[in-house]
Amino acid sequence: MKPHRIVRSALALSLTLIASVASAQYPSRPVRMFVPNPPGGATDTLARIVAPRLSESLGQPVLVENRPGSNGNLATETVGKAAPDGLTLLLCADAQIVVSPHLYSMTIDPLKDLVPVSSLVNTHFMLVENASLPPKNLQEFIAYARRAKPSLAYASIGNGSQHQLAMEMLKTRAGLDMVHVPYKGGGPAMLALLAGDVAVMFGGNSVSGQVKAGKVRALATSGHKRIPAYPEVPALNELYPGLEVTPWLGIFAPAGVPAAVLARLRTETGRLLADPQMRQNFAKLGGMEPFVTTAEEFSALVRSDYAKYGEVVKAAGIRVD
Repeated sequence: MKPHRIVRSALALSLTLIASVASAQYPSRPVRMFVPNPPGGATDTLARIVAPRLSESLGQPVLVENRPGSNGNLATETVGKAAPDGLTLLLCADAQIVVSPHLYSMTIDPLKDLVPVSSLVNTHFMLVENASLPPKNLQEFIAYARRAKPSLAYASIGNGSQHQLAMEMLKTRAGLDMVHVPYKGGGPAMLALLAGDVAVMFGGNSVSGQVKAGKVRALATSGHKRIPAYPEVPALNELYPGLEVTPWLGIFAPAGVPAAVLARLRTETGRLLADPQMRQNFAKLGGMEPFVTTAEEFSALVRSDYAKYGEVVKAAGIRVD
């Protein structure tokens, strides 16, 4: 064997051994998992389901730390600036990574300062209208909204929310002129819809009760396919191919974490997602489903969603208060 090939082989073997040692030694002390929301919400609940299982498999406590503030950006920035040793993680919803940078001045760049570790779960929105309105399906609603004078109003849970972005995407594809009315949360938005103050809104799983009660009418879901609970309700992309809003939650780490550590985290998270009991626990969160991707698929999704929502924010001129 030629000398340079021997050197290359030795170097490759050394790197493999170093990676194996790093993986074996990780973690050497407790892992901190930051959540950008107060206790009690879906993201926090998910973290408290995931953390104990990771604690078992990693052999060190995984401690959930709620770090709300700055519209959730405080936790994101804290993890982005942390040492890249895999001992500081972020469990968050996609909006923190792919929407917030387009709306807020952040001290980090999530695409450069964070690395996607693993997707965890995803869900969908449902487009619902006040049940007293004439349209009985999505096509009828589109036609009705185009004719409406004055323009119909729609509710969201706040400026820059994915609920607003989903409607702005639909407006663009369907050629609609509608007025955005932001509310401080899903509860007030639903009350406005029930009262007839607005005609329509995108909502999360919490709207299911009102749909079943017949007080609002489901027109479409925002995911890539119909959902089993409402097989008669079409997905948006059936009428507008490519129009999809599928919120997800995942784990991120500071950029620069050793590959062996990332591999260990991804392996243990993959085992967690494959566990039937964990899948049942996720379902109890309200329609959330395990979202399994490869590292490459998850990284590609983060970048494509970042670009997609950035275009919507710019085109619609969305500003936050």
